[in-house]
Amino acid sequence: MRELSLHIMDVIENGITAGANLITLKISENRKSNLLTIVIADNGGGIPENILEAVMDPFFTTRTTRRVGLGLSLFREASKRCNGEFNISSREGEGTTISATFQLDHIDMVPVGDMARSLSCLIMGNPEVDFLYFHEVNGKSINFDTRHIREELDGVPLNNIEVINYIDKTISESLEKIIHE
Repeated sequence: MRELSLHIMDVIENGITAGANLITLKISENRKSNLLTIVIADNGGGIPENILEAVMDPFFTTRTTRRVGLGLSLFREASKRCNGEFNISSREGEGTTISATFQLDHIDMVPVGDMARSLSCLIMGNPEVDFLYFHEVNGKSINFDTRHIREELDGVPLNNIEVINYIDKTISESLEKIIHE
């Protein structure tokens, strides 16, 4: 994939498919330590212990609509290709946490991508799911929580186009500030 945001969207969609109603995404870019860290946690159904290792195999999937499950294995390989580490932990009935690190200046490092647009798309397609998004760049950070927005909306759905436009703009502007200040 050409952007890490596409890997992130894939992992989040997996969590939603597993029944998650709360997704936490933490991204930390530390140029001093030359490290990008991505952590995605969900409260979905989790992965049974007996298949936790198998989910990393690109030819394993629990879906009946296709015979391969490339998402996690491609994300892991992107991390390893950039001198990073990839970990997955899960407890059945409690959820799954995936973490990946990347060497920021590695020649194979792809851009993080448009996180505002990615999150807006995820929210638009899954308005019943809450998203917590933390993004830190060299000590400056933003926090975004759909639960707070939901409270303010007083019944207006998160996937209302005006709300989605507001979310996209708010995240984009906040990211611009921490990236370029």
